[in-house]
Amino acid sequence: MSVSYLERAQVLVEALPYIQRFAGHTVVIKYGGHAMVDDALKENVLLDILLLHSVGMRPVVVHGGGPEINRMLGRVGKKSTFVQGLRVTDEETMEIAAMVLVGKLNTQIVGHLNRLGGRAVGLNGQDARLFLAEKKPMTLVNLEGYEEDVDLGYVGQITKMSPEIVVSLLDQGFIPVISPLAGGEDGLPYNVNADMAAGMLAGALQADKLFLLTDVPGIMRDVHDPASVVSELRVQDVEKLMADGVIQGGMMPKAECALLALGQGVPSVHIVDGREPHTLLLEIFSDVGVGTMIFGH
Repeated sequence: MSVSYLERAQVLVEALPYIQRFAGHTVVIKYGGHAMVDDALKENVLLDILLLHSVGMRPVVVHGGGPEINRMLGRVGKKSTFVQGLRVTDEETMEIAAMVLVGKLNTQIVGHLNRLGGRAVGLNGQDARLFLAEKKPMTLVNLEGYEEDVDLGYVGQITKMSPEIVVSLLDQGFIPVISPLAGGEDGLPYNVNADMAAGMLAGALQADKLFLLTDVPGIMRDVHDPASVVSELRVQDVEKLMADGVIQGGMMPKAECALLALGQGVPSVHIVDGREPHTLLLEIFSDVGVGTMIFGH
């Protein structure tokens, strides 16, 4: 279906109040899922980010990379072990994860944004002590009913953020693109959860919005029915859905990340389907919305 020039002009006029409202505001985008591996979706997402930047917003991108890490480990014949969804990360796995996240994915995203006309700069959490982490503890109950410590290796949890380098880049008109690696006080590198890194960074930057790109339409009351997606939720609604088991599986860390960001002062968190074209633009510049928006009490 072709769109006339007049219709295009009308779309721009309708978006104007939103552009005026959010100009100068910081938004953090957790970029992951299918939108990172499908070339057409990747182009759509990066064009959305570039448009946000071009109309005066301050986007910050935090990306994941689990599927690509799996692919690279498979190529070297190394199998992964997971404990409660966390990859046990020995020294060799940590080296491969750093190579994929920083050397490949971060470089690719930055290069793509710049080819489209943006001004992107790649970072990882070790740069300027952006993310400081410590070894993540894990305790499980064994078959005899006793608690048992599990060594996850180089899996970290963020304990402190120093976002000054990100603020400096934003003030100079750049788009920061950040890999979820962190440095430790012990001098070791750590792989950290990208969702939690994005949530904590959004809070540290006092971002206006946090976007989590996923491979589902949003939070659904019935995971088998995409039509059951809930468009708006308050914090207490999310807590109840988690307690009732409606939010579970892969959506649980997204929900926990959202509650973390909201608790640090971020006004709203948006869980949107990265498989659909231009979801970021629809969520920001229209009344319709295309995912689940979570906001405070």
